[in-house]
This record gives sequence, C-alpha cells and structure tokens, in this order.
Amino acid sequence: MNIIPFKASAGITGFESPANDYHTSSLSLDDLLIHNPNSTWIGCANGDSMEGVGIYNNDLLVVDRSKVATHHSVIVATLNGEFVCKIWDEKRHLLLSANDKYQAVPVTEYDSFSFEGVVIHSIRNHSQSTLELFK
Repeated sequence: MNIIPFKASAGITGFESPANDYHTSSLSLDDLLIHNPNSTWIGCANGDSMEGVGIYNNDLLVVDRSKVATHHSVIVATLNGEFVCKIWDEKRHLLLSANDKYQAVPVTEYDSFSFEGVVIHSIRNHSQSTLELFK
C-alpha cells in the first residue's frame, strides 16, 4: 500500500487534480489504525479529563487489548464498574488525568480494577451523526 502524505485544504478550486493519472490501492483505515483486529475495539471518550494528551469529549478511541500497559500509557480500564480513560502511573498505581482540574485516582486492593486495553489512536469527531452510535 502506498500512502501519499498531503495537507487537506478547505478551499475548492476548479482545477483538475494533478494526481488523476496516479493510481494506487485504496486506503484502508482498518489497515492504518488496527494492527491486532482480534483484540482491538473502539469506544467513545466522555469528558475533558484527557484533553492534555489530545483526547476530547466524543473522540473515538481505538483500544488494543493485546498491548501491555506500561508506565504512562494511555489506557482504558474499568474502575469499580465504570469505564475510565486515564494515564497509567505504574510505579504509584495511580490513574492520572491530562487536565489539572482532576486529581490522581489511586488504585488500591479494595478497588475492582481491570485493564481493558491501551489507547493506540484517537479520532476526532466532526459529525454529530457518528455520536448517535454510542448513545
């Protein structure tokens, strides 16, 4: 597969594309974003706690369960029955937000805690219709 890097322009012109004579295989988001299809799932971010790492409310999260969470990985986990997307502080067993408005959350032996996967990509939503899938 050939990937041609380009910058998208919002302007519209009447000129024919200079790439009309260039033929390549189709571009697949699955191929670009999903390396382990059997262990990858997509979720939707909720809230503003991860804005410091570029994850905003309603962004799509591509999560890979086969990846091992290491120190400062962006993860999705369940904490006491609730899905959370946080930065994993492996050394101190803390869930960190990427927004100063939120405090670190310690994970103790009294918590029900499970890693659901490592966030490998986030995709910004520009269409409300896509968000309807997650309601």
